Amino acid sequence: MNNVSQAKAADGLLGLQGKAAIVIGGGFGMGESTSHQFAQAGCKVGVVDLDLERAEKVAGAIREEGGQAIALAGDVTDDAALASIMDRAEDELGGIDALVTIVGQARFYRYLDMTPEDWAVDHDRNLRYFAFCAQAAARSMVKRGKPGTITAVASVSGLQSAPRHAAYGAAKAGLVNLVKSLAVELAEHGIRVNAIAPGAIATPRLASGANAEPYAERLRNTEVPFKRPGVPDDIAKAALFFASDLSTYVSGQTLAVDGGWMSAFLIGAPDVFGGEKKVSWAAADGLS
Repeated sequence: MNNVSQAKAADGLLGLQGKAAIVIGGGFGMGESTSHQFAQAGCKVGVVDLDLERAEKVAGAIREEGGQAIALAGDVTDDAALASIMDRAEDELGGIDALVTIVGQARFYRYLDMTPEDWAVDHDRNLRYFAFCAQAAARSMVKRGKPGTITAVASVSGLQSAPRHAAYGAAKAGLVNLVKSLAVELAEHGIRVNAIAPGAIATPRLASGANAEPYAERLRNTEVPFKRPGVPDDIAKAALFFASDLSTYVSGQTLAVDGGWMSAFLIGAPDVFGGEKKVSWAAADGLS
């Protein structure tokens, strides 16, 4: 089967050819992989990142490969910036058919050391922005009278306990619940809402971090049945599934993409990440 035939077969299976997809956090790690996967499926992709240079690098690579992509930059945790990004994406892509949100951050610290500011930061970065990003996308879909999909990247930390990153875990648990609520409320408009809960994903930042090797060793020896971390494409393919015609009767669900990790242990990584105050990992670039 030649490339043209393969593309036609994929379009018939996925139903994404010519649709507009926005990937929030699309300039690096899991977001970069997701941007490329959607472009290869025939989507026009809006690559959104805090760093314009990073977003343009991914969008440019997609265009070089024959795809369609634009780069958009801004802080999606800022209400005004988020509104501007979503408006621009809608205008430049001719609407919004699929939204994937990958921005987030896991910060590790002891609960007894947590401050109100810590709680606010973790919830802004992992829950609040999604609520209004999804709202903007849903309003666009409803206005156009077309169905669409919204996919959030949550975390296994929102499905089980999250020691030493309790505020993050609470935010991700809230995200999982919000996805269910939106799935019910938006169903009348044909909008499907789902979430992906990554386990340990070996993105470039995590792979180059100081804790990378002890973390990988722990995964090999104990918790993950596959004895390895996942890769960004594992998350990207799950996002593609939720946006495609392969999942037309799936909504309100959270899919754990974790190599069986959730079935093997109660999440928490104090031995790897240590007890230091406010150890930060970008969820879009590592542990989500």
